[in-house]
Amino acid sequence: MRRPRRRLASTCIGTVAAGLLATGAALSAAPSKGWSGHDDIAMGAYLDYGPTGVARIPLLSNWLGGKEIRVGHTYLPGDQWAGIEGRVSFLADWAAWRLSRGDRMFVLNVPMQERNEDHLSDARVARLIRAGAEGEYDVHFRRLAERLVTLGVPDTVIVLGWEMNGTTYSHRCGPDPENWKAYWKRIVNEMRSVPGQRFKFDFAPNRGTDAIGWTRCYPGDDVVDIIGMDSYDQAPGETFDEQISQPYGLQQHVDFAEAHGKEISYPEWGLFRHGDNAEYVRRMLQWIEQHKPLYHTITDYCPHGVWQCKQNPESSKAFREALTPEKAGPVIPTPVVPTPVVPTPVVPTPVVPTPQLPTPQIPTPSIPTPEIPTPSVPAPEIPTPSIPAPEISPIPTPQVPTPTPDVPKPLPVSPTPAAPQVSPSPLAPKPEPAPAVTPKPKPTPKPQPQPQPETPPKNSKQWCVPLSFGEWLSRLVGKQSVCVKVDWGRESGYWPF
Repeated sequence: MRRPRRRLASTCIGTVAAGLLATGAALSAAPSKGWSGHDDIAMGAYLDYGPTGVARIPLLSNWLGGKEIRVGHTYLPGDQWAGIEGRVSFLADWAAWRLSRGDRMFVLNVPMQERNEDHLSDARVARLIRAGAEGEYDVHFRRLAERLVTLGVPDTVIVLGWEMNGTTYSHRCGPDPENWKAYWKRIVNEMRSVPGQRFKFDFAPNRGTDAIGWTRCYPGDDVVDIIGMDSYDQAPGETFDEQISQPYGLQQHVDFAEAHGKEISYPEWGLFRHGDNAEYVRRMLQWIEQHKPLYHTITDYCPHGVWQCKQNPESSKAFREALTPEKAGPVIPTPVVPTPVVPTPVVPTPVVPTPQLPTPQIPTPSIPTPEIPTPSVPAPEIPTPSIPAPEISPIPTPQVPTPTPDVPKPLPVSPTPAAPQVSPSPLAPKPEPAPAVTPKPKPTPKPQPQPQPETPPKNSKQWCVPLSFGEWLSRLVGKQSVCVKVDWGRESGYWPF
């Protein structure tokens, strides 16, 4: 869509005054209740290219009942390279508006050629496209990027070479699509090379085929951030449904962007060939709400607009009702109605005896304890030492002479029982040998036989008396006796017989 050329200062002043008067009249009417959608979608309007457009933004917001206008949209002049480089004073006004709030967005349409609306021939346009693809115009776009970064708007959305599929502009694609795509790539890479930039580049054709199918001009995902579309109420498409379904129409635009993983936008939309068409305005706003573009801006001057253009009252009403936020009514306190207290009847709970169930006796299984045999450890046999009995020499018996006294011969008497004769030399008992202790492990040598005392003959002159040394010593030395020899011979004088 052609943009209006720059007007004289006096014309601008008159336009601003007329706009303010129209705005005052519009604000005198109370805004009607409408749908408060689109709050999460950045919305704006093209109101003017310079400071006047900046000044009209709060007035449009008031007309919409306080609707936040988050998008400021303007165009660089395409008559000379100086304008394309951004050497225009109004850029500073837009930058100041953008920086006053962090959630605002600045959208800038940038021509790709000077003499952009001079209706150049296809052959001339083809030569310009080839020159751009060869890098002849790189410096102009680098200067623009540096200018935007200096102004503090390095995140500007750049709508580069808009409506390239049509016939209006010198930056159109049709005369040489391949070189046009190469030219677009050079511009984007040159602007991205400037330190500090965070630009987003918006590829925005006209809806429909126009002079060439716009997909043939798409330069590639690496140099495109947003896929937009300018969609006015004009042919092809008599109804909004036809505008959706036509080749290269609204539906194909959405599908193409989704296939390439890109956000969508509507940098320009509005009324045109079909006049005051409220149905188109309502359907377009519903389409925007359904598909959630990054931003949208209506072109608000005649014949396209709904606020500054008074020839579209029905469309203006539909637009205002759809976008005016619904204001909350007064808060009416809810009356407190006391809840009656209904006594709850006390119903006795029947006592149901709990049956006593016998606890089943579960026999404990008897698990036999395994008998583990205790190993028999043989006790060591300690040998008892054999103590040899000392050899005791026999004590010699002294020969004691037994005196034989002269006894007179007894008188004969009555016979009396004869008393037993006692042998004057009794026999000494034979000593018993000591018991031998036999050790367990080894056989003990037999004890040496003890010497036996000589047995005195009967009626001998030797008297023996047994000696007792106690049980323990007697075992060692044996039984001993002391013998005394008494001489009872006839010569001794003691012999009785």
